[in-house]
Amino acid sequence: MYTYAWYHWLTFFYIYCFFGWIFESTYVSLKQGRFVNRGFLRLPLLPLYGTGAVMMLWVSLPVKNNLFLVYISGVIAATILEYVTGYVMERLFKMKYWDYSNQRFNIHGYICLSSSIAWGFLTIFMTEIVHKPVEDLVLHLNPVLELTLLGIISASFVADSIQSVREALDLGRALEAMTKMKAELEDIQVQMALLKAETSQRVNDFREDTASKVNELKVLREDAAQKLADLKQDTAMRVAGLKTETETALNARLELLTENRRKMKQHMTFYKKGLLRGNPSASSKRFAEALKELRETIEQKKSA
Repeated sequence: MYTYAWYHWLTFFYIYCFFGWIFESTYVSLKQGRFVNRGFLRLPLLPLYGTGAVMMLWVSLPVKNNLFLVYISGVIAATILEYVTGYVMERLFKMKYWDYSNQRFNIHGYICLSSSIAWGFLTIFMTEIVHKPVEDLVLHLNPVLELTLLGIISASFVADSIQSVREALDLGRALEAMTKMKAELEDIQVQMALLKAETSQRVNDFREDTASKVNELKVLREDAAQKLADLKQDTAMRVAGLKTETETALNARLELLTENRRKMKQHMTFYKKGLLRGNPSASSKRFAEALKELRETIEQKKSA
């Protein structure tokens, strides 16, 4: 595998995951004015940076003596990685964990020109400056110590990744469910308003029609008029009863949906909170309102 053993590549991966976490957390924390544990995982590791670094090293090694080709290879490899990762994550988790939509020359918000240009310079910076001392450190590590550390870190990394994926999938389902429930709540409220208006109109129409017929029949037979009046009262009561039953059913459904939605917002695990806090720029076109509500719930709990 070029000039490195497989376990050296894995060590480089974790080191650059950590460097990426330091860079991103520092940048976002300064921007937000508070500490942000940046990333998808709860460990101080950003796999996108580790994967990107290993990929940059891999593609640039054959052309390492030509800085221009190192730059181009870094731009291409990192841009492809960023686009594929962003696309897959949004499809799986219902949200973009980074979004360049407000940047010029972006493609679907996953990549943008300025980011790709930066990846190229970052490749040169890493291969020419950062990687040399890192390489020297790794290659001089005792193999037994290195493999032991890799075993411990890898076990923690895999466990954290599995849990983070589960929680991110659950968070995506929660966003989808909250959006559907809100749409149903709004639909029920519309139905109740229409029911009230329609029932009132029907009762009024029936009363006016019945009153007219009663007046006509009064001149013919008093008993017929009385029967029609009784029929009027009975029908009005039936209509009112039907309205009450329908309103009761709709109110019960409304209360159930409201309670379920409240519980869903309140049931935010450590990992879900971390995912939202660690990715303040995460977005979702389909579930933007639900995502905003969850963020507000987290902040309210934090300040309470």
